[in-house]
Formats: sequence, structure tokens, C-alpha cells
Amino acid sequence: MMGSGHEILAPGTAARRRRRLPVRLIVIAAIALAFESPAFPGAQATPARAAVPLTLKRLVDPATRVEVNGRLIQFALNGFVRFETMADLFTYIDAQAGRWTFATAQERQAFGDNLLQRGVESRIVSMETELPLEIVLTHTRSEVGAAIDALGSADKTVLFKGLNWQASLPTYRAAFLRVRDRWSTSLNCWSASSSAAGRVLSNWYLIDEGIVLYGATYDSTEHFWQAVKYRPDVTIRQLRDLLAGLGRADWTAWLAGLEHDQTFARANAYALHFIRANLQPERLAYFDRELQSTGQPDESARQAQQRVGRGPGEAVRFTALQEKMLWGDLADVFHLIVAFSARPGVSLPSEGARARDAMVAHGFGTITLDGYGGGGFPFLSSTYQDLMLEIWKVKYLKMPRFGDVIRSTVGRRLDHFLDDGDSPDIPIPVYVKQLNRIRDFALAQEKK
Repeated sequence: MMGSGHEILAPGTAARRRRRLPVRLIVIAAIALAFESPAFPGAQATPARAAVPLTLKRLVDPATRVEVNGRLIQFALNGFVRFETMADLFTYIDAQAGRWTFATAQERQAFGDNLLQRGVESRIVSMETELPLEIVLTHTRSEVGAAIDALGSADKTVLFKGLNWQASLPTYRAAFLRVRDRWSTSLNCWSASSSAAGRVLSNWYLIDEGIVLYGATYDSTEHFWQAVKYRPDVTIRQLRDLLAGLGRADWTAWLAGLEHDQTFARANAYALHFIRANLQPERLAYFDRELQSTGQPDESARQAQQRVGRGPGEAVRFTALQEKMLWGDLADVFHLIVAFSARPGVSLPSEGARARDAMVAHGFGTITLDGYGGGGFPFLSSTYQDLMLEIWKVKYLKMPRFGDVIRSTVGRRLDHFLDDGDSPDIPIPVYVKQLNRIRDFALAQEKK
């Protein structure tokens, strides 16, 4: 049965939907502010402790709400759809399984099982606390399996049975064990990792001496990655004009049309959640306020993000958090609207078409970079994705201190997982593959 094309929410999540973007922003901001310093004193951090002790038994219980230091710890699918309990997730999965058309009942069940796997991973590998992961990794596979088996009985092997999908005990058990197997040998490389190496291997890691990439100096690889999304001549004033154009259009029907296309919507689920969230009036207002206070109207957006006049030890103009939440998200909205507007059978509203044309005129939809990819290439392309490897060749092969760090991780798979989110410019599987590949290059370099 085909649904309406709009997201179907689990009971009790309607109110959370209205606030889920702010929640995600608060989580990212709080973590980034605490961890983005290159000298983060991880050894001095106070370990998170739950007010009611979180045990393995409580963690696997679908009804459990996890609280740490008095704060409710949510988890997510696609980064934006947030849950408090696994029971909430079950209901949501059932609704999503009923939303789409499948050739067989087995395919429908497999679709739901995949969402369950991702939801379990998001519950365990939290952006806010490592306590769930610590509990899973400090118990044996047998102990984790036994805790889940205790939820059922000889005549009860189904934890949840909905109209379209069911959560069986063996599937739930397998999901937890797969997460344990993955993260017992993997290092999550992100800005708030408890591992120094994990933080250094994040693009957010600030490089005090700066890094020279394609003729300009940047404070981190994140600064470069977001800066090149803007054509060199595009100014802050022009970005504010483009934002005003976005605000004049009603994007509802266009987004609904994209979400109604089953193949496209499922392949681009994160990007569609991202666009919808960032086209909300409060989010557009945030972008405009930040741009207004960022610099002079005629300043180049790309140049503003470059390291100019800053010496080692001096404050950066933009933190890595600002690079992602302002410059990166804003550019991604522009690029994705241009890219998705070419989808046949789904027309933009008249004001939306005018906004799209203005974005194209200012270079969005294409990355412009002298010295790479012929100087210009599509935003959604393997050429852009491969650029990540090229900038990492500078960080890890030409800057000895970072080469030492990445080589120190040998024996563990370098990985990346944040709230089941993705990245429209470089999908997480591609990012992870290239991260492990650059380590191979660094190890080979040491042998020469």
C-alpha cells in the first residue's frame, strides 16, 4: 500500500517532530563546544553517570527511557526523526513499512528490519553519552544475547506485532549483537570522540598552524570542505538575497512530490529530511541573522572562511561548528534544491523556480575549484567525493604529526556514525572507505 508521501510518525511523536531540528542542533552545538578544541583534555572529562543506573537489562528493554545526569537521551533515524524508547521506534517502523509498496511480504519485513538495525545502533552509539556503548562492549556476546532472550519466553518470540511489520526476538537480538561486533573493533572518528585519535581524524579538528589546500590556508579540513561549496565571487549580500527568495516560495507541494516517489525518496531519505528541516522559517531566519553578523555585505563567502591574518594560538574566525551549521548547511540547501529540481515529474512553484534560477546563476549545483576536476563539477558527484581523499593526502601524508596519529590506529577499523545521519555531499560509506584508504597510504608511506 502506498502512503501519502508525507512522513508517517509514531503515536506520541507528533509533538517531537515540531521540535526535532532544534533538539538536533542543541545536541551538536553542546558537544561541539565542549570538544572541538584541538587540545581537548579528554582525561579530565567527568564520565557521564545515569541517575537511575543504566544496566544491560534496562538498555535492551524496549520501554526504557535512557537518562544521564538528569537529561533524556534520545536516538534517531536519518538524524532528524527522534525517539525516546525502542517501543516508539517499533511503532514508527510499522507505519513506514505500511507506507511503501513491496513485491512481497518478505521484502516489507526486511525493510522494517533494516530500520530496526539502524535504530538500535543509534540507541547504542549515542552522540550524547558513551554509556550505552560501554555497557554493550563490557558484556560478552552471550550476556547481551541472554539479556534480550529474557524479554521473551518459549511461546513468546515476537516483541512487537504491528499491521505491517513485526519485531521478532531473534531479529532484535541480532541487531544488538551486530552493533557490538562492529564497535568492538571500530573507532568512531568524530569531534567528540573519547579517543584523541578519533577527534584528530575528524574534519572538525582545528589545525593551529593552518592547512594549505588549493592555494589558500584554512583552519581545518572542514573549513575547506564547506568553503568550496561557494563560488569564489559569491558575496554575503548575494546569499542573503537568495535566502529571501527561498522564504517567498511555498515548497510544500514540491517536497511532497519528491517524497511520493518511492525509489527516489528511499534513496534520498536523509537529504529530504534535511531540506524540509532547513526550509522552515525559523531556520531561514537563523541563516540570515548569522550572515548579517558574519562580515561585510560585499565580502566573498569563500574567502571569509579562509584563514587570513591569524597566527598560531590566535582565535579562529569561525569554529568548526559554525562551518557545519551555517556555511555547510546553507550551501547544501542551495545545492540540493538545484540538483533535485531536475527530477522529472515534480515541478517547482513559480517563486521556487525563480529562486532556483537565481541559485544556478550564482553557481550552486556545481563546485568551482581551480586545479581539480577540470575546475568545475557537479555537487552530487564522485568527483566531489574524491576531493576528500585529496585534501586528506595533505593532512595525513604531508603533515607528519597527523600521519603519526592515523598510523597509531592500525588494527581498528576507522568508522563514522552519528544519529543514523548521512551527508548529501559525501555519503558516509564513501567517507569511511576513503578514511581507511588514506590510512593505508600513510602506513605505506612509513615503510618507504
